[in-house]
Amino acid sequence: MFKRIIVAIDGSRTSQHAFDAALDLAVTHQAVVQPYYVVESGPLYMDVPGYDPSVLQKGLTEQGATVAREAAEAMKARGVAGDVVTVEATVSDDVASLIIRAARAFNADLLVMGTHGRKGFKRMILGSVAERCLRQASLPVLLIPSAATNSDDASTA
Repeated sequence: MFKRIIVAIDGSRTSQHAFDAALDLAVTHQAVVQPYYVVESGPLYMDVPGYDPSVLQKGLTEQGATVAREAAEAMKARGVAGDVVTVEATVSDDVASLIIRAARAFNADLLVMGTHGRKGFKRMILGSVAERCLRQASLPVLLIPSAATNSDDASTA
């Protein structure tokens, strides 16, 4: 049924559960998986004396490399084909739009994402990449909620 699965990864525990679900589906359906990590740069540009955004940008890029390496190792261990893609967003990029464009470019027939389960003010301020992807997607989207993790995981995701 699913032959090309794209999964958004961000290093969180919720994202890890979504990645695990994508791997399970890939094994079942003999699908190719493309883990997709976005290095965000939006909050990096602040006009504060002494603030050096390159330090934060370097840390985010290194985190992306680590998450990508771990994803590639997990795919290899499970015998799942595919390549991890890491992109750097610009200040004007919308992460959800980047994910949807990547899904189209990959010709994915399923997008898998974790949701952090934010509510109220946090959701209003931080938004929901998963919700925006769901609204923009022209392919099936499998959302793995933070509630699918144990209570310790959900509080740190």
